[in-house]
Amino acid sequence: MSLGQQLAPHLPFLRRYGRALTGSQSHGDKYVRATLEAIVAAPEEFPRDVDPRLGLYRTFQAIWGSTNDDQQADPGDVDDQEAVARARLARMTPLSRQALLLTAMEGFTVEDSAYLINVSPSEVESLVADALSEIENQTRARVLIIEDEPIIAMDIETIVRDLGHEVTGVAVTRDEAVALAMDDRPGLVLADIQLADDSSGIDAVKDILGEFQVPVIFITAFPERLLTGERPEPTFLITKPFQRSTVKAAISQALFFDQSTAPVS
Repeated sequence: MSLGQQLAPHLPFLRRYGRALTGSQSHGDKYVRATLEAIVAAPEEFPRDVDPRLGLYRTFQAIWGSTNDDQQADPGDVDDQEAVARARLARMTPLSRQALLLTAMEGFTVEDSAYLINVSPSEVESLVADALSEIENQTRARVLIIEDEPIIAMDIETIVRDLGHEVTGVAVTRDEAVALAMDDRPGLVLADIQLADDSSGIDAVKDILGEFQVPVIFITAFPERLLTGERPEPTFLITKPFQRSTVKAAISQALFFDQSTAPVS
């Protein structure tokens, strides 16, 4: 099997990581493209002594670390999300966020995450704890949950409340979701893809975003269908079945880039 064939199944999830790390589809996908270009240009430098997925993320980390960490962009090139991120990064090291995403969202072990960001396993654990504490201190939001499975909805609601956020409502259909959002505007939306009346959570979100801007996290059993890199796609995704830590990490990252919870300079 060629290297390209070995890496292909992991690309949707690398896009997920890149988008969560940067807060945007275009910016995150840019780093994924740069990673692939680096591998194509010098395949002999690709790590062959580890699992292909680990080698892929290691290459991404090298690209990210060499071009992004603590660099100051031209103010004219910084959009609102990047401005919010920079305000938060002034209070947190990028390494902490990487450790959080790699372990909680991407499912790497502490040991593998240590390899990816070139620190010790004990440092990874410390970085994750620091990131969760700092982000939770900085971000508080009112959350709309769009989920038609009662047990899952209850679980998500518990996680949201445990993080210190307020739940504005739980919707099970597209129409109900839009009505709830219009009645009481949330600061974050958690949306399932397939809803009770065969309506679409994606359509519900489009309707809501047509009225006002709000960060959105999609929940789906088929994330690869929404991470092709070929069209406008969600920045934040949770894969079913999910771990509580994954939901927490996604919420923290979505709010990390949200203007409404931006730290005051």
